[in-house]
Amino acid sequence: MENFNIIEEKKNSLFKRKEIKFTIGAEITPSHTEVRRIISEKFSTPEENIRIKKILGKFGSNDFTISVNIYDSEQDKLDTEGPSKKDAVAQPETPAEQPVEAPTEAPTQKDPVVEPVTETLVEQPVEEKPAEESKEEKTE
Repeated sequence: MENFNIIEEKKNSLFKRKEIKFTIGAEITPSHTEVRRIISEKFSTPEENIRIKKILGKFGSNDFTISVNIYDSEQDKLDTEGPSKKDAVAQPETPAEQPVEAPTEAPTQKDPVVEPVTETLVEQPVEEKPAEESKEEKTE
């Protein structure tokens, strides 16, 4: 990551957090993991206390504007905002958050195998109809 410029930094005592907005120069959009690591180093805080709000980039520009909240503790972060899907990737699942398996159903009967019907064609004699007289013969 190239340049790091803080645009806005304010302390929010009600929610026990710092709200920071900054720009960063990069060739590609920085991932949440990268941003969390950079903020952790710059502000000497654990990565668990950081919530990334948004990463915005403009078309054709290598500058990205990032909004971040840094909480005093991880519990303050969870109490204020709750768990997020992006943070769940970085944190291991607790036993309470593991998915519950669906109950298994009794085996159902399989449908009987239907075999295709093959018809054999039997030639039947065709009855010959008497030929009708043509109209020319009737007029004579």
